[in-house]
Amino acid sequence: MNLILLGPPGAGKGTQAELLVKRFAVPHISTGDIFRAAVKEGTPLGVEAKRYMDSGQLVPDEVVVGIVKERLLKSDCEKGFLLDGFPRTVPQANALDGFLTENGRQITAVINIDVDFEVLLKRLTGRRVCRNCAAVYHIETKRSKVETVCDKCGGEVYQRADDTPETVSKRLQVYQEQTEPLIRYYEAKNLLLTFDGQKSIPDVFEEICRALEGKK
Repeated sequence: MNLILLGPPGAGKGTQAELLVKRFAVPHISTGDIFRAAVKEGTPLGVEAKRYMDSGQLVPDEVVVGIVKERLLKSDCEKGFLLDGFPRTVPQANALDGFLTENGRQITAVINIDVDFEVLLKRLTGRRVCRNCAAVYHIETKRSKVETVCDKCGGEVYQRADDTPETVSKRLQVYQEQTEPLIRYYEAKNLLLTFDGQKSIPDVFEEICRALEGKK
């Protein structure tokens, strides 16, 4: 199973990714994680990516694609992978397709978790995070027992700067602008599977699994 996971911030991608990698025994490849690993390991591409990040610039596509390619060539990806956060653009998708074709592989399916804008806004602006252990809470669905105090470690629970209404709206707008062409790209290839992320976590997961069984 060679899978791509799409979905806006707050759609529940992380939760579904955890369930999917267990079900299909493939590694969860988050671009944020592999960027940090490449930088930490000091690989040539990691060093180059760090230079751009340190100067506040966007990392160019060729560097992003190169780091993803390096990760996909590792032995744990031989039986498949779940890509999360890549590709973000059509040129990146084209580069990924070319790389997979060269290696005799192809994308099995693109999982797109769709959630209404207003629901996403509510989910994200209500999120609170422990400053110490990063445990996640929500003012409506998962409050800490004592307000502003983490149940797990006693650390301070706070609202991240990128979870304010203004920032969340901007993040969602950027995601939509970036992703719409990508969705059309994978629709045209008959690879896109879209799911209603407003359903319960088990329901969404079972729907995804049923759809993927048909792609085997």
